[in-house]
Amino acid sequence: MSLTGTPFFLTSIVLVIAALAVPLLLWSRIGGPRAVRAVARFVMLLFAQTTAVVMVFVIVNNSNGLFDNWDDLLGTGNHVNAAADLGADGTGGKSVKHEPKVMQKFKPAGDQRMGPGVRETKLKGQISGVEGEVYVWLPPQYDDPAFQGRKFPVVEVLPGFPGSAKAWFGTLNVNTQLKPLMEKGEVEPFIIVAPRTTLLGDVDTGCANVPGKVNADTWLSVDVRKMVTDNFRAADKPDGWAVAGYSAGAHCAAKLAVSHPDRYRAGVSLSGYNDPIAEPVALTAKDPVLREKNNPWKILQQAKTPPRTALFVSGADGDGYQAGMALKQAAKAPTTVHVEKIPKGAGGHGTVVWRKQVPEVFKWLTHQLKA
Repeated sequence: MSLTGTPFFLTSIVLVIAALAVPLLLWSRIGGPRAVRAVARFVMLLFAQTTAVVMVFVIVNNSNGLFDNWDDLLGTGNHVNAAADLGADGTGGKSVKHEPKVMQKFKPAGDQRMGPGVRETKLKGQISGVEGEVYVWLPPQYDDPAFQGRKFPVVEVLPGFPGSAKAWFGTLNVNTQLKPLMEKGEVEPFIIVAPRTTLLGDVDTGCANVPGKVNADTWLSVDVRKMVTDNFRAADKPDGWAVAGYSAGAHCAAKLAVSHPDRYRAGVSLSGYNDPIAEPVALTAKDPVLREKNNPWKILQQAKTPPRTALFVSGADGDGYQAGMALKQAAKAPTTVHVEKIPKGAGGHGTVVWRKQVPEVFKWLTHQLKA
C-alpha cells in the first residue's frame, strides 16, 4: 500500500475509529485475573495512541511532502548505481553536449494531489550514476501553435530534507498557482522540473558530489538538465535556467547557482542556510573540506571570478535572513543578491510560508531568465 495514497490515509482513519471503539465495547467485559485485565486494557490504550500518531503522521506527511514511499521513510532507499570521481566540473571530462541524446518516456503523474499536467519519468543518470524519478510540468503556451518555434526557460525545483520531489506541485501548488499568471502574461511560461533529491536513504546528500558515495550535484545540474533539453523545447543556455528550493533545498539552490554559472543564471533560496552543518545528517557537514567547498558564502568569498548569477533569498530572523545578508555582503558584480525578510509570525519554517511566496518568486525569475 502506497505511503502517500488515499487507501493508506483512509485505513489510518478506520484504525483510529476502531481503536476508540474497542475499549468502549470491551473495557468492562475483559475477564480473568487482575493482571491479565490490566495488560489487556494497557494494550488497547497503546493501540489507540499508536493509531492516532500514525494518522497524524499521514496527515503531516501528505501536507508537507516529506516522504514519498516506504523506502524513504525507513531510510532503506538507494538510488546510486555508481559514484565515480567526476572532477571539479562534475562531468568526468565528458563534453555533455556531444553525449548521445537521452530520450525518455513520460506518463501522467500518478499522484492526483500534484494537479493537472504533471508528467513523470524514471531517469538513469548517464554521468552521475544516479537513478530516480523526475517530474515535469509544461506551461500552457507550450502546445500553443503561436509558440511552436520557441524554447522555454526552465526552473528546477528542490524540496527540503526529508522531502519529496512531488512537494513543489503537491504542497506548494506551483503549477496551479502559476498557470493563470502565465496565461495573463504576468509570469514567463516556465517549464518546471522536479527531480528526486533523496538518494541515500536517511542521509542528506547536500546536493554535492562525494566520490564513492554519490554524485548528487551532477545528477541535478548535468543529467537532469540534459534530459530536459533532449526531450522538450527547453532553453539550453544558462540564461534560460534557474534552480529554486526551500529549507535544505534552498541551500542546494544557492550552492548550485553560484557554483555553476555556466548552467544556471539564477537561484532562489527560501528559508535556507549557507553552512552545511545546519543539516547534521548531510554528507557535506561531516567533512571540513566538503563543508567549506559546499558553502555558497565561502564560494562567493573565494571566487577568483565572481559568477554571473542572480540570487533571491528570503527568510525570517534566524531562519535564512542572516544567511541571505551574508551572501549579499560577499557578492561582487556581476553577482547580485536580493534579500527579503519574512516577518515574525508569518508561519515559521513551513510550507504555508513558501507556498505564499511562489507568485513573487516566479515574477522575479521572469526578469532574470531569457527564453
